[in-house]
Amino acid sequence: MEIVKHHAVHGGTLRYLKHHSAVTGTPMTLSVFTPPGEGPFPLVIWLSGLTCTEDNFTTKAGAYRRAAELGLIVVAPDTSPRGEGVANDPAYDLGQGAGFYVDATEAPWAPHFRMESYVVEELIPLIDGAFPTTGTRAIFGHSMGGHGALTLALNHPELFRSVSAFAPISSPTRCPWGEKALGAYLGSDRSRWARHDAALLIQAGAAKGRFDDILVDQGDADGFLAEQLKPHLLVEAAEAAGQKLTLRMQPGYDHSYFFMASFVDHHLTFHAERLR
Repeated sequence: MEIVKHHAVHGGTLRYLKHHSAVTGTPMTLSVFTPPGEGPFPLVIWLSGLTCTEDNFTTKAGAYRRAAELGLIVVAPDTSPRGEGVANDPAYDLGQGAGFYVDATEAPWAPHFRMESYVVEELIPLIDGAFPTTGTRAIFGHSMGGHGALTLALNHPELFRSVSAFAPISSPTRCPWGEKALGAYLGSDRSRWARHDAALLIQAGAAKGRFDDILVDQGDADGFLAEQLKPHLLVEAAEAAGQKLTLRMQPGYDHSYFFMASFVDHHLTFHAERLR
C-alpha cells in the first residue's frame, strides 16, 4: 500500500493509503488510524454512506481520541470503486460513491462494483498483514454504510465480534434507495436481494447466537427516516427472531456527521467491550 499522507493525532498515527485492488480492478483508497503503542490491537471497520469517500468519517466523526484511549485500529475505506473506465450514473444514489457493499452481477456494474468481496476478502487480510492487529474485529457504519455493516456482519459472522450502525438503510428491499440500487446491481429477481437486507436477515435468524446485541442509533429529526431508513423494521425483525437489538432514537438529531460525532464514542466503547 502506498502512504499518500499521514498525521499524528491523539498520540497515534492516521494514514491515508492507496492500493490497487485485485477484487475491484481499480485503485482503492482508505484511512487507517493506529493508536499509540506497539499493539497488537483489535480492528474496527467503518463503512460510510452515499456520496462519501474515506475522508468523510476521517475528518468529521471525531473518533480518534476515544479510539486511542481504547486501543483500537480504525479503518475507513472508500464507498465504491472509482476512476476512468468505471461505470457511473448522474444520480448520487447509484454508481461511484454508491457501491451499497454488494457484488454486482449486472452490466455495466459487474466488472468493478464488488464491494462485499472487497471488504471481506481483500481489505481485512490487507490490514491484518500490514498492521499489528489481534485478528479480532468489529464493523459499523452510517446510512448506506450502516446497511453494509449490518449485512456484512450477518452474512460473515465468523469475521466480526460485534456490529452497530448509525441511521442504517434497514431494509433496502422496501425503500426507494435500496430498490434502485439492488435492482441495478443485482437484477430484477428480488429473491437475490434478500441476503442484502438486514431486517430480512435478522428475521431469518442470521444474528441469533452470534451477536449478543446490535446497537443502532437513529436521529428522530432525520429527513430520510420515514421513507428510506425505517428502523422499526429492524426492531420488528429482532422481536420475531428473539434477537437483542438496541435502537436508540436520539431526539433532535439529523442525518449529518454532527449526529455521528455526538455518539461515536458510545459505539467504539460498545465494540471495545466485545473485542476484548
